Amino acid sequence: MTVSLSTVHILVDDPDAALGFYRDALGLAVRNEVARDGLRWITLATEGQPEVSIVLSQPHAGRSKEDGDAVAALLAKGEMYPVHFRCDDLDATFAKVAATPGVEVLQEPASQPWGARDAAVRDPAGNFLRIEQA
Repeated sequence: MTVSLSTVHILVDDPDAALGFYRDALGLAVRNEVARDGLRWITLATEGQPEVSIVLSQPHAGRSKEDGDAVAALLAKGEMYPVHFRCDDLDATFAKVAATPGVEVLQEPASQPWGARDAAVRDPAGNFLRIEQA
């Protein structure tokens, strides 16, 4: 039996700002975009793992108003689970990411005691991301 990761969902409150970050700063490729009832789902992939989809969606997408409001409140507080990315040039990636409007730098590139060299930011929606050197 073989099991592999196929899709990761990241909640965003502003799809255009999210594209400015995930597509333009991180370099992910847009694979699909669906709009329905005033909401958008954007599917992206990395060059190195094109089989893994990263779906950006809004808190109210596919949820009741009550649940969407609860998820939006968690997103606004920065309480969603972190997402970890790996890149081949941390300094160049960090410089591009840190210059993106709406990004909050939490930690500049640094070597960690567990062996990784990484940086930490919040995307324009407030999601916590760690980016490590491959």
